[in-house]
Amino acid sequence: MTEGKKALLVMGCPEVPVQMSMVIYLAHKLSHAGWDVTVAGTDAAVKLLKAADPESYYVQKMVDVDELIGEIVEKKIDFDICFAFMHSDAGMTYGATFSAISKAKPYAVVFGKNAEALGESIDYPATKIVAKATHNPNPLKNKIDKVVL
Repeated sequence: MTEGKKALLVMGCPEVPVQMSMVIYLAHKLSHAGWDVTVAGTDAAVKLLKAADPESYYVQKMVDVDELIGEIVEKKIDFDICFAFMHSDAGMTYGATFSAISKAKPYAVVFGKNAEALGESIDYPATKIVAKATHNPNPLKNKIDKVVL
């Protein structure tokens, strides 16, 4: 049912530890469900992901987020679903940007110390996955599992 469907995971600033483990977890989960998964991030976030998954076992496609924005705007590529990971205003901006330029169904994955307040400030239509998680990934993982079968 998901064959040929494309999923995008957008990493915000890699400052909060739970983001990397949850990106790898969600990429793995979606891939096993038949999704074609691409992970986009800043240079630092992509370097951390490559260090965590050096043989691309969990994530086969990694791209620079700014280059990807250009490709979507130019209609070279698009996705069916988009999970934007955010714990700060910068991550919120990426989520809003992809919501505006892509046909993908948006999911806002909000985490960190101020997750609840940040989640409430999202002003575009998105499925919100919000957990006050910084070091312990389980609260966020449990909420992701409720949304992604």
